[in-house]
Amino acid sequence: MSAPSRRPEIRRRRARKEKILKLRKRLAAASSDTDRNRITGKINRLGLSSPGTPLLKQD
Repeated sequence: MSAPSRRPEIRRRRARKEKILKLRKRLAAASSDTDRNRITGKINRLGLSSPGTPLLKQD
């Protein structure tokens, strides 16, 4: 696999990783229950593309 064909894949992974980190920070800072539920839903939707790898710790 050549470098030009890997660039979009690497960019997608990097952007997804940054988005997950941003959402985790927002989840930690969320004060209301509705905000927590909304952010958790977004993280869970992102987790559908990576089955077997939980993005949130299960209590």
